[in-house]
Amino acid sequence: MERYCKGVTAGFVATVVLSIVMVAKSAAGMLPDLNVPAMLSSILDAPGVPAVGWIAHFVIGAVIWGLLFTAFSRKMRGPFWLRGVKFATWAWLMMMLFIMPVAGAGYFGLALGYDVLVATLVLHWIYGFTLGLTYALEMRTTVYRHQSYDHQS
Repeated sequence: MERYCKGVTAGFVATVVLSIVMVAKSAAGMLPDLNVPAMLSSILDAPGVPAVGWIAHFVIGAVIWGLLFTAFSRKMRGPFWLRGVKFATWAWLMMMLFIMPVAGAGYFGLALGYDVLVATLVLHWIYGFTLGLTYALEMRTTVYRHQSYDHQS
């Protein structure tokens, strides 16, 4: 159970980092059609209510992907940052095949242009790298804490 809590925490940290990059992208005027919170609020039948999109974004990134990463990371090979990138590539594929078409952007978001295809993959890799690294640091802290208790006995 503790692993899954760490997965949700890692997912939250990764979602915060991803969100900062997304806001910076928007502020720079890059790919204005790629507005994930707006897409999510539209899918959830709340267009024009950014809070709904942001809440959904954090629930997906922290809870759903955090729990799934925890469940599948043991089956993957490599350092955790790489496991996170592999997992995020899978999450990107799910987004491209299911979320983008529902949002009206077509498969792989191609209705928004090829730039969106590449940008969303890079954004997912940033998320995955952060997810895996944060999870590894949390697990390392747990191991260290347990070892410290063992030595004090």
